[in-house]
Amino acid sequence: MFHLRALLSAASVGHSRTIARHFRSSSNNAQLKGRHFLTLKNFNAEEIKQLLWVAADLKSRIKHKGEHLPLLQGKSLAMIFEKRSTRTRLSTETGFALLGGHPCFLTTEDIHLGVNENLRDTARVLSGMTDAVLARVYRHSDLDLLAQEASIPIVNGLSELYHPLQILADYLTIQEHYGHLKGLTVSWIGDGNNVLHSIMMSAAKFGMHLRVATPKGFEPDANITKAAELLSKQSGTQLFLTNDPLEAASGANILVTDTWVSMGQEEEKQKRLKAFQGYQITMQTGKVASPNWTFLHCLPRKPEEVDDEVFYSERSLVFQEAENRKWTVMAVMVSLLTEYSPQMPKPSF
Repeated sequence: MFHLRALLSAASVGHSRTIARHFRSSSNNAQLKGRHFLTLKNFNAEEIKQLLWVAADLKSRIKHKGEHLPLLQGKSLAMIFEKRSTRTRLSTETGFALLGGHPCFLTTEDIHLGVNENLRDTARVLSGMTDAVLARVYRHSDLDLLAQEASIPIVNGLSELYHPLQILADYLTIQEHYGHLKGLTVSWIGDGNNVLHSIMMSAAKFGMHLRVATPKGFEPDANITKAAELLSKQSGTQLFLTNDPLEAASGANILVTDTWVSMGQEEEKQKRLKAFQGYQITMQTGKVASPNWTFLHCLPRKPEEVDDEVFYSERSLVFQEAENRKWTVMAVMVSLLTEYSPQMPKPSF
C-alpha cells in the first residue's frame, strides 16, 4: 500500500511539474485572445513578435510540413469591404478557411456601415452571429466605434490611417530574408499614407531605424509623427524625415514604397503624379543604399513608383511579401480567437 501511495505521489508531483512547465511556457506567450487589432500602436514589441512567431509557425507547419490544423473549426468571420481588394480578401478568405473556419464576405452591396443601420447596431448584430469582424473601411473612426460596441475582436483590414496587416507581412518577409529585424534601416520613399503610419508605429519597437522621404504637402500625419518620434527616442533608434528620396535611401537595407494615388484619391491623380516626380525607385536609388538592400511594395504597383528593373529583380521581395499577407492574417485570427502556442523555436527579431 505504501509503495502504491508513493508511486501515486510521485506521479502527482511529476504531473504537477509538467503542468508547471506548461504554465511557464504558456505564460511566456503574449496574451492576445479577445483583443481588437486596429493599429500596431496598441501592441508592444513582444506582442507583435508573438504574432510574427505564430505566422512563421503556421507557415512552417501547413506549407512546408503539410499539416492539417483546423484551429478555427466552428468559427465564423464577417469580412466587411468598403474598398475593393485582392490580397486582403484572398489572404483572409483562404487563410480562415484553411484553418477550418467560415469567412463571410460582405461588400457595400450587402452592408452599408452607418447608412441603413447604425454602427452600434451593426456591431451588436455581428457579435451575436460571428466570432470576429475584419473591416476594410474609409474612416478609421468607424473601426473605433465597431470595437467600442462589439463583444468580439475587430480587425483592421485597412483604414485611411493604418494598415497593420500589411506591416506584419512586411516584417515577416524582412525577418525571413535577413534573419532579424533589429538594427536594420527601412527607407520609405513615397506618400505619407496609412502603410507608412503603421511602420512608424512599430519599427522602433524592433530596434529598426526609419528614414522617410515624402513630397512637401504629403507628409505623414502630424500626430502620428509625434508619437513615432517618442517611440524612437524611447528605443534609441533613428527617425529621419526629408523631402529628398536619395537622402532617405542613404544606407538603407530596405527600400519601400506604395501607390501614389490611393482609392478615393483618383481626382487628385494628376496633381499627385506631378508632386511625386523624382520619387520613382530605380537601381540609381539603390546605389546610395546598403549593399544588401532589398525592395518591398504592398501592391498593386504602378511603373512610375518603381521601374521594372528593380521590381522584377532578385532584390525585390514583393511576391514573397504578398504571400506572407496570408500567413500573417492567419496568425492574427488564430491569436485573437484561440490560445495557440507555436511549436517552432522563436525566431530572432
